[in-house]
Amino acid sequence: MDTGALLDALREQRIGIAGLDVYEEEGDYFFEDLSNETIEDDKLARLLTFPNVLVTSHQAFFTREALTNIAATTVENLEAYFTGAPLENEICYQCNEPECRKEKAGRCF
Repeated sequence: MDTGALLDALREQRIGIAGLDVYEEEGDYFFEDLSNETIEDDKLARLLTFPNVLVTSHQAFFTREALTNIAATTVENLEAYFTGAPLENEICYQCNEPECRKEKAGRCF
């Protein structure tokens, strides 16, 4: 997301409401209680001033439907791994092969 563009669109009322579960620079703010601290990230601080912006800090996933889907995907991934099936959700990040194994076999490892 381009936070600067979102801020511009909110200011110009081209966007009426924004709901954010993820923020690009969230690592410094969303994993501990900093409610008594000053936010030094100017873009995040500005976003939080809008009455029509909701930042949930990774809480939007916490629905019955989302958790059911996460559990089903996890079980499917485990079954595929142990049966040797293609791994649809595998992220290949250490491929040193001249040809991509995932493209040929459906999995890297």
